[in-house]
Amino acid sequence: MSHTAFNKQWILAQQEISDLMVEESPAEPPKPEQDKTVAFQNVATLYVKYIQIFRRLEQCYDQIVHPQKRILLRHLLDGVTGRVLELKNELVGLDFHEVHYLDDILQDMKLTPADLEMPIPKYYTLERTKVLKEREKMLSSILARIGAGDQKESEEFKMSITDAIQLVQVHERARQGRLRAKFMREIRQQEEKENEAAARGVPTLDPVVAAIRIQKVWKGFAARKRVKREREEEMMFIHMIPPPLPPYKNTPQYQALKNEEKRRQTQESNEQEYQNARVSIKQKIREVEGPDMKETLQESIREWFIETRDATGKFPDFPEEDEGGSLLIFKEKDPAELAKELEEKEDGGDKKKGKKGKKSGKKDKKDKKGKKGKKGKKGKGDDDEEEAGFKMADSKFLPNVKEASNDFESVWKTRDETLNFSQKHDIELIKEEKRKEVEEEIRIQVDELMRQELKNLKMAVDKDKGKKGKKKSGKKKGKKGKKGKKSGKKKGKKEKDLTPDRSIESLYEELVEQGIIVRPPKVHIQEFLGEFNYLGTVLRQRNLEPQISLHDVRRVVTEYCILPMGSQKVHELVPHIKSVLLTGPEGTGKRHLVNAICTETGANLFDLSANTIAGKYPGKSGLTMLIHMVMKVGKALQPSVIFINDAEKTFLKKVPKTDTTDPKRLKKDLPKTLKGWKPEDRLLLVGTTSKPLDCDMKGLCGLYQKIILIPRPDYGSRQIIIRHLIIKHGGTITNVLDISTLARVANGFTGGQIEGVVKAVLTDRRLSQMAKKPITASEFLSPFSTREPVLQADEDVFMDFFKKTPLGKKRAKAMKGDDEDDGGKGGKGKKGKSGKKGKKGKKK
Repeated sequence: MSHTAFNKQWILAQQEISDLMVEESPAEPPKPEQDKTVAFQNVATLYVKYIQIFRRLEQCYDQIVHPQKRILLRHLLDGVTGRVLELKNELVGLDFHEVHYLDDILQDMKLTPADLEMPIPKYYTLERTKVLKEREKMLSSILARIGAGDQKESEEFKMSITDAIQLVQVHERARQGRLRAKFMREIRQQEEKENEAAARGVPTLDPVVAAIRIQKVWKGFAARKRVKREREEEMMFIHMIPPPLPPYKNTPQYQALKNEEKRRQTQESNEQEYQNARVSIKQKIREVEGPDMKETLQESIREWFIETRDATGKFPDFPEEDEGGSLLIFKEKDPAELAKELEEKEDGGDKKKGKKGKKSGKKDKKDKKGKKGKKGKKGKGDDDEEEAGFKMADSKFLPNVKEASNDFESVWKTRDETLNFSQKHDIELIKEEKRKEVEEEIRIQVDELMRQELKNLKMAVDKDKGKKGKKKSGKKKGKKGKKGKKSGKKKGKKEKDLTPDRSIESLYEELVEQGIIVRPPKVHIQEFLGEFNYLGTVLRQRNLEPQISLHDVRRVVTEYCILPMGSQKVHELVPHIKSVLLTGPEGTGKRHLVNAICTETGANLFDLSANTIAGKYPGKSGLTMLIHMVMKVGKALQPSVIFINDAEKTFLKKVPKTDTTDPKRLKKDLPKTLKGWKPEDRLLLVGTTSKPLDCDMKGLCGLYQKIILIPRPDYGSRQIIIRHLIIKHGGTITNVLDISTLARVANGFTGGQIEGVVKAVLTDRRLSQMAKKPITASEFLSPFSTREPVLQADEDVFMDFFKKTPLGKKRAKAMKGDDEDDGGKGGKGKKGKSGKKGKKGKKK
């Protein structure tokens, strides 16, 4: 795609944003929605629309090479990302479920499930490439030094020299024996043919008959070959079979990837030129226009001195830098009004105190009247103030989106770029930006000079008038002292640093040596395969709970874990999610998702599982030191993921006597640590468990904010997984292989079990025979029969667990109709408050 194509895509996204801004910011505030279903549909429609905008902007930001456009696009992309996550939070509050079925909305909007896919912004890792490479290099050097780089490989190929020589000799003798047998077989067959020919004698077949036979055989072969080719062409034409794939380097996909990489390289060069231009242009403006700016500003401030003295009879007080300095002067046009405001600031303290006292007296009277009225009328005032129903919470990202949209309308929409073929930076925009920066720097310098000049003028005037200015200055000093005392009270306690004399690098190295920091495999979230649930809404309309699909799990993990962790700005403003629990049968891909979170965000992985920390940092002080080191390194090198495998062990009701890992070490300290995490800390606790009911539910649900169920793959997901795994392990899919039947056979098996079966079938020897003997579905039956599937009863255990979680209990109440909070977010809290007030009133 060209520069023009991406610019048009950006314009299209901006048009959609403008329409949504009108919809989300109406002239009159909308009334709360009484119908919960209608509210869910409205929010879900907004959610889908924002996802479409997010997809467009992500591609534009990744491929547009103009450095100044990319700054605005980044601002806009972060705002839209945050808005998507806010709407997701609203959907959870309405539906009381982490997974939402939007197939009816996709159908109404004429979209496909692919349009609902959440792409991971590539800048999460591309803009930190240098940092990630340095960290990977440091991790590799530490692992190589301690000899833990490839433990599994060293264990697999561990063999003495004698055994190795003996193994080579055995295989070599076997190879020679096979060759000798083959050679002798060929000699024997040749001798048999010669003996048969001698017994038959000279052939008496007529040459014409022989030629006809040869023609017959050849024509039959050619006809069968032609018919087979025509049949395949017909099947391709009606799209019953896929066309043969060309070599990968000749495909449009390969060329598109190459072009994307070239555009990213152009981005880097354009960005470097842009940064250099910013420095040089600023220096030039400071040298050329700086003296004139300074002189003009000084003259303006001197005129203000004189005008204010003529109007008020005295020189004004120059505003402090905290108040805005000379900016405050030029905001006010009339010097007499400014002098009155400054006098009111000095003399208004006593008046405000008096007013406050009067107001507080009035409030007390009103409160007494209100309490008397509430005794007679049971809280009618609350119903009059605000109607019950769902009302969407105020967004923290809409102002950012509006600001970025306005910048686009004012700067880029009508800008003529016909001559900017290479999409370099715009010099005029840099001049406008840097001129403001230079003006601000010069203003601060001039303010200091003019303060001193004003002080000298006042001193000269005070000598003639009896030096009145000293008393005022004394009063101001006293006020400043009071401010200093107040600011001192606001300072909170800082956390004690247990390792003040150690660098982050040394702590990082120690954690790697102890096996706490591990290197996650490079896997992407898109490799977690699953099919979309096309009947979710239909089943819910019939009061049937649909099975969660792996496609939905992938989207939920993306929204809760990857998108907030990838951007610092988004993480600070979205609803703060500190911990996530992934639960499901063994082999469903829980660890794969943890690795994918680290890969997509470039996060460090800290393993605090019971097996990993067993015997390390013993005692209470040792555990405190371990948590301190993990938190210190994790915050310094954020984003960071703290992983706990077998999370149920932390809250076991009774630890087995055979378990020597002390799994409950973190039970008390981990919740306390999570409370200290702030929105600016990009830290995430991820736990995995396949036995959630073996522990104390209260502790587990109290530690993990979000609980995501990962089910067995359904029929559609099994088809996708089997097809992908066969190709991944070197196999080829032909018409002989019935994928549909194989997916039916694999019912009940998890993705990990299916991958084990594919590996067992597609051995090196079987792959070598693939050209002559295509693989069939029957070859997979034997490996499947030796594995134990996950039964429906086993999966029902996880559904029972979900029903016991806080969100599951809310959903159960909503399904029964007993939940009084049908109006949405905030209704329950208001009712609770009014009830409490009523009780207090009765007591009094």
